[in-house]
Amino acid sequence: MPPPERKHVTRPKPAGFAAREAVAACLVSILDRGRPLDDAFEAAVAKAGPLEARDRAFARLVVMTVLRRKGELEAVVSSFLEKPLPADAGRLWPILLSASAQLLMLETPPHAAISLAVDQCRADPKARRFDRLTNAVLRRVSATRREVLARLDPVTVNLPSWLLRRWTDAYGDAQAHEIAAASLGEAALDLSVKQDAETWAERLGGVLLPTGSIRIARANAGRVEELPGFAEGAWWVQDAAAALPARLLGLVAGLSVADLCAAPGGKTAELAAAGAKVTAVDQSPARLARLRENLARLKLDAEVVEADVLAWEPGRTFDAVLLDAPCSATGTIRRHPDILHLRRKDDTSERTALQRRLLDRAARLVAPGGRLVYCTCSLEPEEGEAQIARFLDEQPGFVRATVAPGEAGIDAAWITPEGDLRTLPSHLARPEPELSGMDGFYVARLQRREGAEATAVSAP
Repeated sequence: MPPPERKHVTRPKPAGFAAREAVAACLVSILDRGRPLDDAFEAAVAKAGPLEARDRAFARLVVMTVLRRKGELEAVVSSFLEKPLPADAGRLWPILLSASAQLLMLETPPHAAISLAVDQCRADPKARRFDRLTNAVLRRVSATRREVLARLDPVTVNLPSWLLRRWTDAYGDAQAHEIAAASLGEAALDLSVKQDAETWAERLGGVLLPTGSIRIARANAGRVEELPGFAEGAWWVQDAAAALPARLLGLVAGLSVADLCAAPGGKTAELAAAGAKVTAVDQSPARLARLRENLARLKLDAEVVEADVLAWEPGRTFDAVLLDAPCSATGTIRRHPDILHLRRKDDTSERTALQRRLLDRAARLVAPGGRLVYCTCSLEPEEGEAQIARFLDEQPGFVRATVAPGEAGIDAAWITPEGDLRTLPSHLARPEPELSGMDGFYVARLQRREGAEATAVSAP
């Protein structure tokens, strides 16, 4: 008589397994398929099953750490492999990287990080044959982590070499290294408030920056939705640098202002809170939905228009126009480390051509005597300084309205020789490292001459 058939028993997954599965899925989506971080993370969490807030926050922290420090992690893991892993190893590589990030940088107890990584391998049909290798490698990572990490330069191993060279050409060796080092750090939580910033800084346990933003260390922030003032709409999340372009429009109370490429709406909120009659334009329905939600929570009003800025015909001009142009976003790597892995050396020409067309279109919306603010969250000169140099050559009806030291709390070191604003991730250094830094932004403020027409310029 044949032996009775063994019944398959499904054992419950250990605590923390689903969060780590979400991490691995998210990393595969970003690194192998080129999907942006926020989209990849939401999809991975949805597939892994509902996660408690704590597990969700942990999963995102691990993903962000791997993306920031992938070069270091790969160097450490590879030093303990006798030969490269085969291409058909499933999720083995992201499992090893995420577990190593927990061991090396996040102080996760070794037993938890290693045992759950082994469980992940066993649950993956292609990676399960490497469960013993995973256990052995991660134990060696845990035992010798200090020595291996000490030999590595975080800047040169984590940053794409072409990007570091580009920054070196633009800013010089020393400043490029400072920018890169700051970009690899975690950003603090910055808030813009509708009014009474000093009081809110005290209530939130934050620091009031010279620029008017409130800064809170991430370790002290907790969930944003649970902070005082969120539900009643007293403030919104916005990096200190991102808050400056709208402020450079000056006093806008009662003025008509077009906010172009406006979603998710931080600058729209600033302008509306300052009393402007804002028209917010963006072509993304999903991002405009977030803008509307933000305005509703903040109890602020703006006209919201779903349209391609290049095709939008409002039939009138505006007292002021703010264009936050689509860009490479290399100034926001602290918050979006996926940029380190999604950007390519030669992917700027199409983007700069779009910026040029948007800038020329924005100029035609400015009333005589009105102001135009152009900004990008890019560190690349061709998306900032070069765009404005070209614009002023081709648009004699506009002149530069230079930024003055101290205006909007702006430090003199942030102002270019031409009088524009250039913030860097290494700026706004403070005694507490966790409260230092800001996004890299370029901002130019332009004035349309009275009686001057904006010149229609053909796209290159």
